[in-house]
Amino acid sequence: MTADTTEPEEYATGPAERRREQHGWYFYDFACSVYSTSVLTVFLGPYLTSVARAASDAEGFVHPLGIPVRAGSLFAYAVSASIVVAVLVMPLVGAVADRTGRKKPLLAAAAYLGATATAGMFFLAGERYLLGAFLLIVANASLAVSMVLYNAYLPQIAEPDERDKVSSRGWAFGYTSGALVLVVNLVLYSGHDSFGLTEGEAIRICLASAGVWWGAFTLVPLRRLRDRHVRADGDERAGAVGSGWRQLRATLKDMRRYPLTLSFLLAYLVYNDGVQTVISQASVYGSEELGLDQTTLITAVLLVQVLAVAGALGMGRLARSHGAKRTILGSLAVWTLILAAAYFLPADAPVFFYSLAAAIGLVLGGSQALSRSLFSHLVPRGKEAEYFSAYEMSDRGLSWLGPLVFGLAYQLTGSYRDAIISLVIFFAVGFALLARVPVRRAVEEAGNPLPERI
Repeated sequence: MTADTTEPEEYATGPAERRREQHGWYFYDFACSVYSTSVLTVFLGPYLTSVARAASDAEGFVHPLGIPVRAGSLFAYAVSASIVVAVLVMPLVGAVADRTGRKKPLLAAAAYLGATATAGMFFLAGERYLLGAFLLIVANASLAVSMVLYNAYLPQIAEPDERDKVSSRGWAFGYTSGALVLVVNLVLYSGHDSFGLTEGEAIRICLASAGVWWGAFTLVPLRRLRDRHVRADGDERAGAVGSGWRQLRATLKDMRRYPLTLSFLLAYLVYNDGVQTVISQASVYGSEELGLDQTTLITAVLLVQVLAVAGALGMGRLARSHGAKRTILGSLAVWTLILAAAYFLPADAPVFFYSLAAAIGLVLGGSQALSRSLFSHLVPRGKEAEYFSAYEMSDRGLSWLGPLVFGLAYQLTGSYRDAIISLVIFFAVGFALLARVPVRRAVEEAGNPLPERI
């Protein structure tokens, strides 16, 4: 029996209601992006690496579960493990959301589990590298699960011609919050002596405050977003969790009826893996290979956040003139040049690192926002939640290969330069795959109206 997903008249959405939900939707990016910026990109990589090195043996290895791991690879491996956990959980959550229509309570559960794990990073001191790896896995997996539910709202709260704009604004809100909190982090970290704190205590406060921020601002979307009621019988609801993987297989099987949608998803899987890995490993590369101090890393990432706001909005405008596909392809070419430049960056040269950060900022938000909005045009009507679950599997759930490649490259060569240049393959292959997708025909085959530019 198929659930009746028709909304009653009282749930009809007009322009005013859509704007209210859109504003609430923006604020989840505002809430959780601080974790991505302050924790994943700036502080946790170098700090967890230093904690692991304090616990390492004479040859520089730690031994979680008896497995020899270079201390410098632990962070990358933990990020990869968190994505594997997310892969196992996301189909179950997606099934419950689809069968019950109750995305909002699930969003709350995932968000507050992640926020609590992040706040718990305050206790990451001494040689507690296992605690740090565990909290990272929980927080990162929770973020991935919450984003399944968050992204699935986009087709429900935005008309086709406004999705590029709405998606780009969501990313802009996230980068704005990241910049605001990084300013506070920079003041606290740089002046930790005047606050009576050690350097480690200041970093742990910055980590924990990201969790508090995440939890506090999640209240806004929870108040404004609406659950769409689904009429389903008791057996369907009871079987939601057990059918998670069956639903994912059914969704992927259904996508075979839309091969061009599947082709885009494959291209996105590849190039986004590269994007996510650059974001998560940049601070480790800057501190360990280039010898940059924490203050330089914070200000560089702050520069990324400021320019990413302009970049997300600016690339949204470019998409209206040149189409989302061409704009994304241009951004992938820039990403490839960024990695090539990073390989040759001299050590102890903050000015060159700032230049690279500026380039990342200009393409980061736009490439992600436009990918999300472009995919929304390729989803058959009535299947938004399940298709966006598969999209999120590509966005975060399958982005484990990049960190694994990065970690293995360092494990085998002992060089972060070799590790960073290994990521070029993700952008090159992703570019080639996306270039082959005829997106206008893909929109038509999905049964959706064509926007003026795509």
